[in-house]
Amino acid sequence: MLILLGVGVIVVGFALRLNPLLVVVAAALTSGWFAGLSPLQVIAAFGKAFNDNRFVSTAYLVLPLVGTLERAGVREQAGRVIARLRGVSVGWLLVSYMIFRQATTAVGLMSIAGHAQTIRPIVAPMAEAAAERRDGPPTDETRHAIRAMAAATDNVAVFFSEDIFVALGAVLLMVGFLTSAGIVMDPIRLSVWAIPSALAALAIHATRLIVFDRRLSRDARSAEPSDAQGGEA
Repeated sequence: MLILLGVGVIVVGFALRLNPLLVVVAAALTSGWFAGLSPLQVIAAFGKAFNDNRFVSTAYLVLPLVGTLERAGVREQAGRVIARLRGVSVGWLLVSYMIFRQATTAVGLMSIAGHAQTIRPIVAPMAEAAAERRDGPPTDETRHAIRAMAAATDNVAVFFSEDIFVALGAVLLMVGFLTSAGIVMDPIRLSVWAIPSALAALAIHATRLIVFDRRLSRDARSAEPSDAQGGEA
């Protein structure tokens, strides 16, 4: 059970908002130490995992495409599209995106969206346009907050929905680990038990998005009187 202390290191590190890379490395070294692995063996395991998942580098192939689309005005067009829709707010827009992201991830279509493909060029500009339509031009701080929440929505949706797809590498890794420990488990059972976690994540993060949306509106209203007084002066 001491091997599981690495999970505790991750929880504490993230709670203290430490550097994620350092937290993960510290957690790996902690678990490796109690598993009887040397630091070099832990580093070798990191290298093997990276080498086995080289498809991560395919994200770089998306960058030229995204850059071309942005130069052609995809961000501005996304903002114009959402500006024509009435009643659309930042919170409900991101809730809708989260539902879409969870549904597609659950069937294995994780690469259909992401930070580079959809958040930066489409979702974030649409959310900013929704905020501007309702509350007026947002400040730079508000824009960054909206972009951060859009990126966080994608992260939460994927993280808590990917295990629903039974053929995901992480599910098969867990099944293999349990089998090596003498615990035989059907992959479909892990997938089924991932559904309640995904639904709970949707409920919790959707609540956060609605609260965030109301806070944006409240902050915009509270800033109006001071702006008006400044203009009169």
